[in-house]
Amino acid sequence: EAQLVESGGGLVQPGGSLRLSCAASGFTFEDYAIAWYRQAPGKEREGVSCFSSSDEKQYYADSVKGRFSISRDNSKNSVYLQMNRLSPEDTAVYYCAAGDFCLLRAPDEFDYWGQGTQVTVSS
Repeated sequence: EAQLVESGGGLVQPGGSLRLSCAASGFTFEDYAIAWYRQAPGKEREGVSCFSSSDEKQYYADSVKGRFSISRDNSKNSVYLQMNRLSPEDTAVYYCAAGDFCLLRAPDEFDYWGQGTQVTVSS
């Protein structure tokens, strides 16, 4: 059974940082691109970042470029999202997802999804 489990979310003040983790099991993790998505109430799902499998390329949404950093450790079947200089606009449920390619505009193409972790940025 394929499974992705996010952790590391919580409440932080504007300008603060959080590090999200995504632990995978039940599939060949190293063969999949792993992406982070987020969804805020009343808004559509947004692709945040992705780390490809074969060439280790990294992709970022313009809204987070320069502030967020994605990494992966295949030996631990884990992906991380370091989030710096957070603002209230970053408040959302963050999901990790596994798929064949880093195609952030097409979330339906991702095969496996976690349950999400809440990130709240507020004073």
